[in-house]
Parts: sequence; C-alpha cells; structure tokens
Amino acid sequence: MKGYLGEFEELVLLTIANLDNEAYGMAVLKDINVRTHRNLSLGGMHSTLTRLEEKGYITSYLGEPTHERGGRRKRYFELTSLAKTSLTEMKSLRDELWNNAKIKLSV
Repeated sequence: MKGYLGEFEELVLLTIANLDNEAYGMAVLKDINVRTHRNLSLGGMHSTLTRLEEKGYITSYLGEPTHERGGRRKRYFELTSLAKTSLTEMKSLRDELWNNAKIKLSV
C-alpha cells in the first residue's frame, strides 16, 4: 500500500464514491453525519478534503452558480485513480483480516 489512508479519510473517499456527481462538501458532511451518527464540523470536513486533494486522492472542480447559494458555485469532488487503487487495497486488507480473524462477530 502506498502511503497511509486514515479511517476518516477512507470514510470520506467512500462517501464521495457513493455520492458520485453530487459529491460536494456539504453533501459529503451530511451523508457522513447521518451514517455515523456524528456531528462533524464543516471546517473539519474542508480540512480533510483539502488534505485528500493535496495527497492526490481527489480532484475538485467548480459547478455552475446556483440560486439557492446566492449565485455561488459548489466545489465538487471526484476520486483519482490513486484513491481507487488505495481503497481497493484497503478493502482487500480488511477482508483478509476479517476472514482470518479468530473471532466471528454475529450480526
């Protein structure tokens, strides 16, 4: 695995993948808050998105101005091939660890 992908970074990347063309900052934040029952801040989310972009895991682009945002544009995020490779490696590692675990969790 190239570089380390933290748990929250992995969660953000997977959320971006799930939201696809609707992956902008507030949408990512709301989705994670709902799924994890957390109350994360927008500032913390932006810091993570900036860090992921600097690491080469995501790219961003500005959408069209929207009326509901007073003419401001949303910044959308997409995964890079590095992110897809890293997520695949992380999933493989987790699957291997769960499959080899001496305990089995019941659902």
